[in-house]
Amino acid sequence: MSNEETAGTEAPPTSTEARELVASNPLWYHVLELGHGLVTPGWFDLRPIVGSMPWPDVAGKRCLDVGPYDGFLSFELERRGAAEVIAVDIGDATEWDWALRERRSGPQALSVGGGTRTGRGFEIAKELLGSNVERRELNVYDLSPDVIGHFDVVVCGTLMLHLKGPIAALEAIRSVCTGHFLSSEQIDPLLTALQPNRPSAYQKGGLNCQWWVPNAAGHRAMVAAAGFEIERTIRPYAVPLGPDHRDAGTTPGARGRLRQLPGRLVTGGLGVPHSALLARPGAIEE
Repeated sequence: MSNEETAGTEAPPTSTEARELVASNPLWYHVLELGHGLVTPGWFDLRPIVGSMPWPDVAGKRCLDVGPYDGFLSFELERRGAAEVIAVDIGDATEWDWALRERRSGPQALSVGGGTRTGRGFEIAKELLGSNVERRELNVYDLSPDVIGHFDVVVCGTLMLHLKGPIAALEAIRSVCTGHFLSSEQIDPLLTALQPNRPSAYQKGGLNCQWWVPNAAGHRAMVAAAGFEIERTIRPYAVPLGPDHRDAGTTPGARGRLRQLPGRLVTGGLGVPHSALLARPGAIEE
């Protein structure tokens, strides 16, 4: 190979360098397998449930992941054969939908000594995986065909919980989706059990940047209200906690086991109860 051909080519990180890169990120949201025998700590582990989600065929498609954080679903789209994957996320935690009382304290609490900029974990994972996924800084509310174009497949996981205006966000997602929309969201298991067919939601008032937690019927209703037609749903499932989650590895007392009971009854597992569905943009009146 000539000098011209090798110019600008960087050797992949060694195993030691890869471990140092992972350790340099103070907060991992997703548990990710990054090669070199490396698995990130993470708050949540999607690996056991990702195969059960209602995926459309993404092979050869232009795909969008909305709110990727460390990018688990972005890299899963790429692994499944997507021709192009773009991930859009807010660039700084200070721009999240914080409640007024937490606009200063919330981002500071998340910084863990690493500042409020987001995306460090995503970039490390992309490098170690040799991925071609492109991350762009863009608020979900600002999605539009003029800004980012159209996509054959859009995925969005556990984002509506953190938004003051989830329906507006879903409408923005619909504006750029021409094929399938895979939506996975946290649900309230007690409301799901007590009102399986009546849309409802628990309002958390913005505490810890958390707003609306619907039941499974509420999740479906939100997506439908934004102009989608739902094609497929699956049974609610539990997203397991990763090793970095504050409750991981703890043995709950009697009160904790009682709190877990609705989730276990609805999902059949331990973790954060979720609902997932596959939808298409429906016809709308002009």
